[in-house]
Amino acid sequence: MSTDEKRIREFAYQIWESEGKPEGQEARHWEMACKLADAEALAPKKPAKAAPKTPVSKTANGKAGDAKVAAPKTKAKPAAASKVIPPGEKAVQKKPRAARKPPAV
Repeated sequence: MSTDEKRIREFAYQIWESEGKPEGQEARHWEMACKLADAEALAPKKPAKAAPKTPVSKTANGKAGDAKVAAPKTKAKPAAASKVIPPGEKAVQKKPRAARKPPAV
């Protein structure tokens, strides 16, 4: 059995299970699995991410010196984060302003 046929068989089994294991649907499941396997084979492969490099600073004479590692920058909290209400406390809602009356003529 080829690798492709194994993959199609796995897809067909997953489709069969996801549909509640119906009887008499083998041909349809196999056809769907073939289409999935073909699409998977045509999809571009994602390259593995390389490990990040540590920055190397140069000294005054141009030679590489000790690696300097910058301290991680902290992100500012969003404005809504200051309005977090601890559990058990009620939120105090502001009352809407009353509409202004038009000036008398």
